Amino acid sequence: MLHYTTYFLDKDAPWVTFVHGAGGSSAIWFRQIRDFKKSFNVLLVDLRGHGKSKNHVYEKLKQYSFDVIGDEVIEVLDHLRIIQSHFVGISLGTIIIREITERHPDRVSSMILAGAIMKLNIRGQILMRLGILLKSVLPYLLLYKLFAFIIMPKKNHKASRNLFVQEAKKLYQKEFIRWFTLAAKVNPLLAFFRIKETPIPTLYVMGEEDYMFLPSITKLVKNHSSAKLEVVPACGHVVNVEKPEAFNQIALNFLKG
Repeated sequence: MLHYTTYFLDKDAPWVTFVHGAGGSSAIWFRQIRDFKKSFNVLLVDLRGHGKSKNHVYEKLKQYSFDVIGDEVIEVLDHLRIIQSHFVGISLGTIIIREITERHPDRVSSMILAGAIMKLNIRGQILMRLGILLKSVLPYLLLYKLFAFIIMPKKNHKASRNLFVQEAKKLYQKEFIRWFTLAAKVNPLLAFFRIKETPIPTLYVMGEEDYMFLPSITKLVKNHSSAKLEVVPACGHVVNVEKPEAFNQIALNFLKG
């Protein structure tokens, strides 16, 4: 089972499950825990190969799939006897949450998708193709640093870049390649998500400077009646790290509403 951490408030309190992105870990939510645990039971998971979710079984696998990863998150909920939860995700974690809603909609009360990835623009597609060519040649950490800089290029994005690079150092080359291969094949799934609206209440929280992903989310919410968008000024891709106070307030207002 995936490694997880819980902060239990009360048996009648709703649950909020946090899902990090590729290369991160549950540690990226450290600025959310204090505020969220005042009103909710909190569940943090480390996705396979990340944080403390290390298992020798993963080493034998050549590739991952979003449905299997999503099922591992649901397995933790089953183990804890959590019938339903709000979900909060960042970056690639938003795709995992969105995929969970397709197969387990009864388990999801609502979604907060921060730094959401719902379409790769031309630059993103070129970046992925470049990565496919170089993933077995360059040291994975060098490739990861390059990607982090392209996605989060500004000076005020430095803390986010550094945090993700520090967490990525805990991965290893084969693990990085498996996750990168998964991300590189995501376009058909994202196209499906853009077309098919979910009735589950959804809040997108995007940084004003998240130039690679904000335009597609802005377009998406115009066509999905159950979705709302909050844009955080002077902020990049990793909203919860760069602007934790603003993120927490926006997210908690949504959940309590």
